[in-house]
Amino acid sequence: MQINPTVNQAINKQIGMEFSAYLQYLTISTHFDVEGLTELAAFFKAQAEDERDHAERFINHVVAFNGKLEIPTINAPSSDVTSIVEAAELSLDWEMKVTDAINSLLKLSAEEEDHITENFLAWFLDEQLEELSTMNKLLKVARRAGANELAVEEFMVRQRGKQPDTTNPDA
Repeated sequence: MQINPTVNQAINKQIGMEFSAYLQYLTISTHFDVEGLTELAAFFKAQAEDERDHAERFINHVVAFNGKLEIPTINAPSSDVTSIVEAAELSLDWEMKVTDAINSLLKLSAEEEDHITENFLAWFLDEQLEELSTMNKLLKVARRAGANELAVEEFMVRQRGKQPDTTNPDA
């Protein structure tokens, strides 16, 4: 069985979006690392790794479906982020664009009667809800903190402490 060519082309475009997000989050992470805001740097580094994982999931789907992988040209990420608010706004905007793209891909898959891809995309819908919620929360906190970037760092520490420990199955 081979993937529908129209769906294949749309997935290739999505792979490019995911790699673009990877590079953008990596650039933001580096900015905060240079500024000594290690919690924010780690947060955005983890976001970057998630985006790379998303791209690889799409790649694996194309391969499993005997499709053709054609990663589009990826534009350079914005490197002029100077504040947490700017980083959060940029990230939230990006996640909204990715969500729109996933929704369009889901619609296309339904129109092309590619139900395997429709099912595959369900995971991404849940993931995008989480991403939008996370970035929206970060933006709200950053706006409240104003120029006090260390308050956001403290918030990030508290948030990290709330995450379940997935490395220790006995925890």
